Amino acid sequence: MTDETPEMSPKVVGPSVGAPADATATGNAEPSEDWATRYKYLLADFENSRRRTERERETTTRQVRAGMLRELLPILEGFRTARDALAHLPASDPVRKGLEILDREWMTFLKHEGVEPIAVVGQPFRAEEAEAVGGAEVTDDRPDGTVTEVVQQGYRFYGGLLHPAKVVVARARRVRAADAPSTAPEKSVEES
Repeated sequence: MTDETPEMSPKVVGPSVGAPADATATGNAEPSEDWATRYKYLLADFENSRRRTERERETTTRQVRAGMLRELLPILEGFRTARDALAHLPASDPVRKGLEILDREWMTFLKHEGVEPIAVVGQPFRAEEAEAVGGAEVTDDRPDGTVTEVVQQGYRFYGGLLHPAKVVVARARRVRAADAPSTAPEKSVEES
């Protein structure tokens, strides 16, 4: 058995014989590209990419901060419950003073982080930010559809809802059809 392989001629790398060394020297140049225009487009693409990356980084940072704040809100609510339970103490009591200082520190922290409380007594009820957990009678100072009590405060973070509020809303009594007096005369059992 003999292996016969055809001989391959070596490929010549470089300019072929008779070809000009510089294509532009002969005047047969390809359409010239405007390097300044290409540079401007490349620079604009780079700036757009940098801005997009910065926006994505800010969004991610806000999402992480929102997650941390959601974890802290139950602690704040527990603190507020303890503060309200000790509100009967005299104003000079050191425990009450300490709780008032902590409350101011919590509010400063939340404001610094961009967190805003959303439920305010006397303001109109907004279903997209609060959950109605009860109803109250309408009075002159509490018109229909206003918040009368904040059961649990809700919070907004950079325009988005961090935690919905739980509130009691003033509602006018509505008369149901079954409870409404009938205008038609009632038939007696003997007439039927």
